[in-house]
Amino acid sequence: MVTKIIIGCDHAGLNLKKTLINFMESKGIDVDDAGTYTKDSCDYPQIAHEVAQKIAAGEYPKGILVCGTGIGMSIAANKIKGIRAAVVSDTCSAKMSRLHNDANILCLGERIVGEELAKDITEIWLNTDFLGERHARRVNMIEQL
Repeated sequence: MVTKIIIGCDHAGLNLKKTLINFMESKGIDVDDAGTYTKDSCDYPQIAHEVAQKIAAGEYPKGILVCGTGIGMSIAANKIKGIRAAVVSDTCSAKMSRLHNDANILCLGERIVGEELAKDITEIWLNTDFLGERHARRVNMIEQL
């Protein structure tokens, strides 16, 4: 079980980020908020970079990024070596992104998933362990790309 996580969003993901912070804190998870903090337009690659760098440096085991669709955040985060950011909009993909891909950043789209589904996705993602074994070989291959 993750006890510490970092989360970030752009202006299009602010409401869902707040919901997820409250949800995770209610589960006893220590959540660090990397911003943004207002609805003012901002550049999502900066937030994604900050969160991804801290995870790649080992400061956090996992992170969550939220924007309108989750796509932009995932593209930006995946530019950082050691990051495996997965855009997820259903519970099966949440589980598989952890089981098979050892995703270390969950990317969600506020315009795509509702609050209750986002909570379910987050809970499954946080509580699913990587299977390792043959999947570890594949994750290592990804890391070599």
